[in-house]
Amino acid sequence: MPRGTPKPKTKAKPPEDSSGVREDIIAVATREFSDKGLAGARVDEIAERTQTSKRMIYYYFESKEGLYRAVLERCYAEVREIDSGIDLEVLGPQETLRQLVRVTFDYHTQHPDFVRLVMNENIHQGAHIGGVPALKTRNQTVIAMMQRLIDRGVAAGCFRRDIDPVELHMTISALCFYNVSNRYTFGRIFQRDMTSVSALARRREEVVNIIERWCRA
Repeated sequence: MPRGTPKPKTKAKPPEDSSGVREDIIAVATREFSDKGLAGARVDEIAERTQTSKRMIYYYFESKEGLYRAVLERCYAEVREIDSGIDLEVLGPQETLRQLVRVTFDYHTQHPDFVRLVMNENIHQGAHIGGVPALKTRNQTVIAMMQRLIDRGVAAGCFRRDIDPVELHMTISALCFYNVSNRYTFGRIFQRDMTSVSALARRREEVVNIIERWCRA
């Protein structure tokens, strides 16, 4: 190669434990994006808090937006795993529904990062979540599961026949989501501690009862 000719740029090579590094990046980025949103988050700061470099982050995800989409995909995959982990055949339809609401409520309570990420993505009018094709398949799976549960309840005579599975899913999500997204404003306005163990347990069962009664025949 002649003197003075710049060397061609080489793409960073992933470390041997590439899956572990990628998971570490996503975990740190989840906190960063949930705290600061897409615009406020900095790849430099994410790199500093992981066992990698900014260059390696771009190797895995190509851009900050690519990393953000990976974070969204991981968060939604986790909540869909909770839904799909419920065995529809073990309990009766009413108790299965109650259990589904409980685990959904618990997931939101235990993962406030997920709630903040969803709120941030809605600020962007869902511009990035549409770029995660795996979400559509996962959501179709949970809606199909919800329809099977409704069908069981209708056949048993305990659920109404006109329940739309998407509407039911949205109502469950809304009630569980609100308890995290509005806990501080609601708590200040009405002078209630919405984060205490007793308050969470009381609200959890209230949401369970609301959903179950709404579905009754």
